[in-house]
Amino acid sequence: MELLKQKIKEKGEQVRALKAQKADQSLVDAEVAAIVELKKQLNGITGEDNKNKNKILLKVPKGTRDYNEIEMAIREKVFSTIISVFKRHGAVTIDTPVFELREILTGKYGEESKLIYNLEDQGGELCSLRYDLTVPFARFLAMNGTQSIKRYQIAKVYRRDQPAMTKGRMREFYQCDFDIAGNFDPMIPDSEVIKIMIECLTELDIGKFTIKVNHRKILDGIFEICGVPEEKIRPISSAVDKLDKSPWKDVRDEMTNEKGLDPIVADRIGEYVKLKGGKDLLEKLYQDQKLCANKNAKGGLEDLVLLFKYLEVFEVLDMISFDLSLARGLDYYTGIIYEAITEHSGPPTLEDGTKVARKLKKDSDEFDETTIGVGSIAAGGRYDKLVGTLVGRTNSDIPCVGVSIGVERVFSILLQKYKPEQVKANEVEVYVIAVGDGLMEDRMKVCAELWNAGIKAEFMYKAKPKLQPQFSTCDRYQIPFAVIIGKDELDIGQVRIKDMRSKEQGGGGGSSVKRSDMITELKLRLGKV
Repeated sequence: MELLKQKIKEKGEQVRALKAQKADQSLVDAEVAAIVELKKQLNGITGEDNKNKNKILLKVPKGTRDYNEIEMAIREKVFSTIISVFKRHGAVTIDTPVFELREILTGKYGEESKLIYNLEDQGGELCSLRYDLTVPFARFLAMNGTQSIKRYQIAKVYRRDQPAMTKGRMREFYQCDFDIAGNFDPMIPDSEVIKIMIECLTELDIGKFTIKVNHRKILDGIFEICGVPEEKIRPISSAVDKLDKSPWKDVRDEMTNEKGLDPIVADRIGEYVKLKGGKDLLEKLYQDQKLCANKNAKGGLEDLVLLFKYLEVFEVLDMISFDLSLARGLDYYTGIIYEAITEHSGPPTLEDGTKVARKLKKDSDEFDETTIGVGSIAAGGRYDKLVGTLVGRTNSDIPCVGVSIGVERVFSILLQKYKPEQVKANEVEVYVIAVGDGLMEDRMKVCAELWNAGIKAEFMYKAKPKLQPQFSTCDRYQIPFAVIIGKDELDIGQVRIKDMRSKEQGGGGGSSVKRSDMITELKLRLGKV
């Protein structure tokens, strides 16, 4: 039995080591399966299976979570804010299945493809949970022959990643996507999508943020003139994309040691990808004759000149940082790329300015969340070839550009700003209170009248409630108004309306109004007239 326990411990250490090395997922799965088998053998010896077969472990799966009513109130506000911005810009919404045919998703995400959740083969079609909303959207366009649409979609996606729950990095999470599909003049849709991203983040009041912008053609041009072989361009691009999380030394080591790039070529790339700025950097790159002689790079620079012009018209250019280290790891991007970052995005830094290296928790395969940042809170770009790739014909391409708001990461930032007692979880506007006798049926009649008038109202589910608990309910749930009824008032056709946010009035308090004027008076006070 002790030998089995030791083997299980060793296998666990192997799994953690493989994950730290970013080994192929099949190797990790094989070791996990071996651990499961060893645990079965151990349970057979100890009899734990029999002891625990009737016990249910109450927990959510790793990388997922529940949300209480306070958290959901904040999330609903986030969603409604984002949707209002999307609709302001003329978007319509669609919905797609939570799982797709595996072949639709395969090969669209580069190195990230290993994070796709594959569903068990049930003897029918091979399916996987959607990794994002972009590939399903491209499939939707191709299937329906849609040539032009401005759409938004808010839905859950799934990634088999290492979670960091307090940073909004999860295995099940929402994406809020806005995309424009169709043939239009260069950089016009792109500039509006960036404007939409800025509007969303501004209205969510997350604090100061910056939009990093780059162009895939400029990156490809840099790689080409530096001497990167064509087959290594995407893997090297994926390595460059890690510069926001890791120092240049680590990224260079990945390029040379893991991906076999010539160190001289890596150093040439380093001279470029460390550059960032605005129009000044654009002008500097235009003076680089070798870069401008490259067709890809020249085309990307021309796009950025136009983009900056339009962003200046939209009065958001001051929020843009032209950053050559931005690569976006997904394979389907073909043009402009961008992401929004805040002070919470990067990993913590030491006193000397160096970034803290990511670490796993002790005896766990989960990240130590004190060593990582939130990451980008919104990101996107242009993907002109994705629809054609799905159809298998380049003449079926539908140019697209879009952005995805990382609502879980936004939520993790906002959650730090709110105190629970400041959040109103429900939307009740009026509480119907009885004084003296319970007046159960009268309270129900008043509530029904309020509901029929479109006023959100509640009453206590007690036949003869005491007065103080009714007032306490208003305080606890931040209900702004109370309709107070008593037998004497009802006999003369009156009720009292009390502003529960005002504390100067006594326990009874409130102002008397005619029963027939109650709805009009409440709508006036609630601003519904």
